[in-house]
Order: sequence, then C-alpha cells, then structure tokens
Amino acid sequence: MLTELVDLTDLVDALPEGTVVRDADVIEGYRADMASLVPPGTPVAVVRPRTTEAVSACLAWASRTGTTVVPRGAGTGLSGGATARDDCIVVSLERMDRIREVDPANHTVVVEAGVVNAEVSRAVAEHGLFYPPDPGSFEVSTIGGNLATNAGGMRCVKYGVTRQSVLGLEVVLADGRVLTTGGRTLKDSAGLDLTQLMIGSEGTLGIITSASLRVRPLPESTATFVATFPTLDHGGAALAAICASDMTPSVLEVLDRATVNAVEDHQRMDLDRGTALLLIGQTDGHRSAEDADRLVALCEEAGASMALATSDPEDGQRLMHARRLAGWVVMERGATVVEDVAVPRTRLLQMLQRVEQIGEELGLEICTVGHAGDGNLHPMLCLPDLGPESQDLGLRAADRICQAAIALGGTVTGEHGVGELKRGMLHQQLSETSLSVQAAIKSALDPDGILNPGRGW
Repeated sequence: MLTELVDLTDLVDALPEGTVVRDADVIEGYRADMASLVPPGTPVAVVRPRTTEAVSACLAWASRTGTTVVPRGAGTGLSGGATARDDCIVVSLERMDRIREVDPANHTVVVEAGVVNAEVSRAVAEHGLFYPPDPGSFEVSTIGGNLATNAGGMRCVKYGVTRQSVLGLEVVLADGRVLTTGGRTLKDSAGLDLTQLMIGSEGTLGIITSASLRVRPLPESTATFVATFPTLDHGGAALAAICASDMTPSVLEVLDRATVNAVEDHQRMDLDRGTALLLIGQTDGHRSAEDADRLVALCEEAGASMALATSDPEDGQRLMHARRLAGWVVMERGATVVEDVAVPRTRLLQMLQRVEQIGEELGLEICTVGHAGDGNLHPMLCLPDLGPESQDLGLRAADRICQAAIALGGTVTGEHGVGELKRGMLHQQLSETSLSVQAAIKSALDPDGILNPGRGW
C-alpha cells in the first residue's frame, strides 16, 4: 500500500487544514463514478482543494513521490474516467465552485472547475444570456468534468459541444506548474491551440481549474415540436428530411419504444406507448414558430402517426421534461450501462436498427435515446444484475454496438469520453499513428504517467 511507501505528512502540511481527507467512510464516496462495469480501486486519500495554488502544491507533491492522481468532478461520468485506482489520491474539484467574473458586454464568464453546469446559465440570465452546452446531468455535473470529456447535450445540434463554448483555460500540469491558455477574444492564432488540446483529455494531461466560457444571448422565442412514428423507417425518413432542410433546430432528440414506456411507467405523460420512435425538438429565434410548423409538416410527409408544435412555454417544458427524464428513469430501474456512440446523421436510422438487432440477438433489453441532430445515440443496456455473467453480457453488447458505429463511419464515444471502459474499443477506431502521437503528447506533459493512467486513450 502507498501508505507504507510514502509519508502523507508532507502533503497534509503543504495544504490548508481539512483539504486532505483520510477517513475511510468519506473516501468510500469518492471511489467510483457512474460506470457500473468499471470496478473502483481504493485511494489512500481524497484531496479537496479550494484554490489553484492548492492543486498546484498537490501535483508538485505527487510528482515528487510518483503518486497516481485521479481528478474528479461530480462523479457523474459514465466511462470510468473518474474511478479511483488503488493507492492513488483522488483530487476532487468540488470546492472550487466560484464564478470569478461575468462580462456581459463581451458575452464571457470565468468559472472554476467545480461550478455546476446549470449555475452558469443562472449566473448570466439577468443579462439576457445563457450557456449552451447542456448535458443530461446539467443540474449536477460540473464544468470541470464537462471540459474533461468535451460533454455535449441536447443543444449541440445548433450550438455545438463544450469545446465550441470555451475561450481559455487554467490548467495545473503534472509537475505543479500552472498553464494559462487562450483568453477572452473570439479569435486567437498565437501559438498552438492548447485550449482545445486540454478539452476532452480526461485529466490525463493536466487538471483544469478554471475556464473562460462563451455565453450567448437568450433566443427571443422558442417553439417545441413532437412527432411519433409507427416504424423506425418512418422516423428515419423524417430525420433525413429535417437534416436535408434549410432549418437547424436547436434541439432534435429521439426516444425508442422501450424508453417511451419506461418514462410512462415512471410518470404518466400521455406518450404513445406503441410508437416505434418519438421525436422531440425545439426551434429558437424570431422564426421559431414558423420553423416548428415546417418541421411538423416534414414529419407528417414522412408518415408520422402524430405531429404537433407548440409555442407555449409550459407545454414545451413538459415535452422536454419527458426527454430529460429518460436516462434517469431507466437507470433507476436497475443495473444499467449507458452507451455513447455517434454516426453520421444520414446513418442514424441504420444505427438504431443495428442496436435493436443486437438487443434481440443477445436477449437484452436496450432502451435508446439520442441527440438525433448530431447523430449521437445513447443505448442503455438494461442488465439483470451486476453479477459476472451480466457484466460479461453488458461488455459484449457494448462492444458490438461500438463495432457497429465504427462500421457506419462513426465513433465509439460522442460525448462521454473514453475513460477506462472504452480503451479497447478506441483501438478499433484509431490508427496506430494516431495513438502514437497521443502517447507522445502524454509523455511530454506527464513523463512519469501519474495523471489518470490507463484512461482516455
């Protein structure tokens, strides 16, 4: 054990009182994230810094002692990227939760890594602004975790994923040095783009402590539309027509039959239990109502069983609530593995059909939701339990889903990250040249390999 090899006294002395936690009961809550197929290790301590200086001191100590460091946000990750390793220290950024600056004139906000995603929009709402990235966990996940995995969300189709809303970062490197990247300008061609390098690196290149984020004006109006389809083919035809149109919805989401029924079982929302595919979307801007009506027409032309639009905020919120409920409702029913793959939008129907086929062949219920606007699907594997046989079934299903996505020209992860769960799958997608370049970057920034080893690539 690390406690027998390294005296933690120097770490405790280097940080403010109460920063280093060694109580086993407290540590237990920091061992795992939400990836149920990745077994957690046991850390020797949890470090909960409040300042960048404290993170710097912690990593300087870890570098000197060769101690493994696992960075952690809110622990909502689904790929095992924040799962503890034996004899590591977990560095939790939860207490770095200050919004350092709001600059409404330049549409920017500077926040620390522990700020919850939804709090960013609330902080700028009085200025008529909002923060576009909205992962399903936006009310609990933190900006640091969102940055580490390049999280997406429902508004990706129009506003992009996390990296499209980041202007600069503050990052503590493996040896304790503090790196500042980017700035406040919308354009910046000075040197290599280290901001984008750090986004999505899953804590393997440094620990992000704060970010300069781009916020945008709230749309003047929003309309919501919904459509149900008797078959996947009909739903696929509607999605193809929408993608080929001159309109860009701000939200375009799908739920399959199994997911619709899971939501209805949890809370009556009068959704059509017999539908093969439920499409929920939103449009925003001065033509939102007109665009929503045009999208409803496209759905009807594609053979929708029902299609309607509303500009009423309460009705729209109710429909969007059904989509936001979906993932949580399925996970609450029992052992669940939430997959994350993305394909070109024109191949979304094929991917939906392939997921359905995999479930039938393996005798496994799979509830699928997804961000149809950018081809990102989340098949949720409903396991009988988390015993060895069920875990093996889950891994086989996940591997086949990822192989199907790659075969369709897609990726094994659209927004959840590689973590530990998908490392083997990543090697099926990326070339040896790509992997060797990534290894060289890792070696340059973390030569001793102390930062989240075995994760991310």
